[in-house]
Amino acid sequence: MTPISATISPKSETPVEKTPLESYVPPAKPSLIGLSRTELAEKLASLGVAEGQRKMRVQQLWHWLYVRGAQNFAEMTSVSKALRTELERHVTVARPEVVAEQVSEDGTRKWLLRLPSGHTAERPHEVECVYIPETDRGTLCVSSQIGCTLNCSFCHTGTQRLVRNLTAGEIVGQVMIARDRLNDWVDRETPNGNRLITNVVMMGMGEPLYNFEAVRDGLAIICDNEGIGLSRRRVTLSTSGVVPNIVRAGNEIGVMLAVSLHAVNDELRNKLVPLNRKYPLSELMQACREYPGVSNARRITFEYVMLKGVNDSLEDAKKLVKLLQGIPAKINLIPFNPWPGTAYECSDWDQIEKFSEYVFNAGYSSPVRTPRGRDILAACGQLKSETERLSAREREALRAMAMTD
Repeated sequence: MTPISATISPKSETPVEKTPLESYVPPAKPSLIGLSRTELAEKLASLGVAEGQRKMRVQQLWHWLYVRGAQNFAEMTSVSKALRTELERHVTVARPEVVAEQVSEDGTRKWLLRLPSGHTAERPHEVECVYIPETDRGTLCVSSQIGCTLNCSFCHTGTQRLVRNLTAGEIVGQVMIARDRLNDWVDRETPNGNRLITNVVMMGMGEPLYNFEAVRDGLAIICDNEGIGLSRRRVTLSTSGVVPNIVRAGNEIGVMLAVSLHAVNDELRNKLVPLNRKYPLSELMQACREYPGVSNARRITFEYVMLKGVNDSLEDAKKLVKLLQGIPAKINLIPFNPWPGTAYECSDWDQIEKFSEYVFNAGYSSPVRTPRGRDILAACGQLKSETERLSAREREALRAMAMTD
């Protein structure tokens, strides 16, 4: 039987990066979501709000948008009626539209979201995001691109075309629509405190560091302590290794870093993560060592998908420990999540446990990530929003369910 590793496409057949097919076109009435305080003030100035009133009005709008989750201007009762009328004429507070909602048998929720842009493409612009409830937290997995820049061979999202980058508003909008759907704007008593969404991970569709400015600006709003208010230590940005932007992310964004590693030598990583041909492991490891704020209290998470017969030997485990020497790190071992057409298999559970035990005994935390949402293709590496995979009847049924929940 031919080993799976021998069937991986050679580098000549696997481009490092894709080119975006389209660019963002704003709708006729743009949304205020995603604007910074400065941009909100500029928008109010364009609507004739006097300079002396702008700071107060910005604070009012910020509170209604990101603390109260207002879905229309009529709810904003502390804002003058005249200004609400003017805002209604020119802008919206629109977030993405839920086209389909699927709920896994384990409670994971996946939303297919249509973005409120003014594009003229044949296909609507849609992304997926996923909510993962756990006993001690609720994690929202957020997308940064429609499709993906990269061509990682084991990842379903990597087989999708790259349509375009998301805007800051479209990134923030995913958090807001999730709070809308979960009724997570009100105070509540839960095991996690008074919020269902306690953590955000930039691990959905796309490579966040190839959409740097929008991700930075979106996360600034998500982490703003007068708004959505998530701690930067509860937000994780995952990258496949865009080396020039790693240290920049530490300086300008300041959230936790995760690196999609998956291989311990350049030869294999070139095949699994073709971006490695541009930024090889030596450069990637150096960037991780230089990540601002990295310490034993703020460790870098290295994600390592377990592929049977490809990267799961004890020799691989030994090389992994040696590769990460000197970097405060946690290694997340991810059982491979299958998707239609993949050539890979998940490592046997006994082998995963042996791999984990070796890494743990070497001094690194090495949890095995419990697969969540596999039955609705919501698990790690399974997201793909090409909606033609669903029949018209299936899409309509899912849409109806989303509208009635």
